[in-house]
Amino acid sequence: MSKAVLLVNLGSPDSPSVPDVRRYLNEFLMDGRVIDTPWLLRRFVVGMILIKRPAESGHAYDKIWTKDGSPLVVTSKHVQAVMQKRVSVPVELAMRYQNPSIESAVKKLADKGATDVLLIPLFPHYAMSSYETAVVRVQEVAAKLAPQMKITVQPPYFDHPDFIAALVASAAGFLKQDFDHLLFSYHGIPERHLRKSDPTGCHCLKVENCCEVASPAHATCYRAQCFATTRAFVKLAGIPESKYSISFQSRLGKDPWLKPYTDYELVRLAQEGKKKMMVICPAFVSDCLETIEEIGMRGCEDFMKASGKEFTRIPCMNEHPRWVDALVNMADKFIAGKK
Repeated sequence: MSKAVLLVNLGSPDSPSVPDVRRYLNEFLMDGRVIDTPWLLRRFVVGMILIKRPAESGHAYDKIWTKDGSPLVVTSKHVQAVMQKRVSVPVELAMRYQNPSIESAVKKLADKGATDVLLIPLFPHYAMSSYETAVVRVQEVAAKLAPQMKITVQPPYFDHPDFIAALVASAAGFLKQDFDHLLFSYHGIPERHLRKSDPTGCHCLKVENCCEVASPAHATCYRAQCFATTRAFVKLAGIPESKYSISFQSRLGKDPWLKPYTDYELVRLAQEGKKKMMVICPAFVSDCLETIEEIGMRGCEDFMKASGKEFTRIPCMNEHPRWVDALVNMADKFIAGKK
């Protein structure tokens, strides 16, 4: 069998223009694993969101857009290119939403004769609205366009030593600076997603301290995996327990999402006397709207208005050599046929 690697990230509009942002948001929000309601209700809710949201999001995207395009897509392409130089099989890149599309990537791999593909979702943690939807969509497309193609999925690597080492290495220069508090801000998800992803049906958010109590549910529990990433990071980096905490950002709608909320925490911590704040976003491997604009701009503004003095956003791993090493190691292990 001819092997290959497929990287999949979330995606971005093709431009900050309102039509492109609307097209992106429509595809993203109409995914039943993102807004998990019956189709007709989802179509109504998304239709209401698309009245004002594209203009608002387009303005935000405009603030972070580079001469080469979306930071997330540009960075992901750079990582793919560096990997391709170091890996002996074809490496393609796709976005779950918009471009480069999963369809185009699967076609390219099929044209190159690939029949055994390692799918690496660029999401360290399992969530139905990120990791799961990327995996399912690649499997659907491959079954339709290249039925001979076998898809092997890289498991979530939220606490893998290579990932943690890369995360700490990418943050090391910032952590040498003086700071009062390090906030781990993870992308939020609705609480109901945790319950839906719980194979036991009786653990997530139902058992006291559920993320600390061993359970098969942790294999698909986003919250438990975020906590595991944080524990591994602070242990390797030597961060005292009194100097860090966890929060969740980017919520949408009025249903309860994972708490505490990042925007609330930044204000609370500033008011409690944490004047020198650092924020890291380990759920994202590439900088994007949620890290650059939501945290680096709006989060900074909220913190400073609440009497904070210094605010530092630690960039994502992006193209850090240790992160590329981690991806190359995943690929090489697959190529060598090791489990």
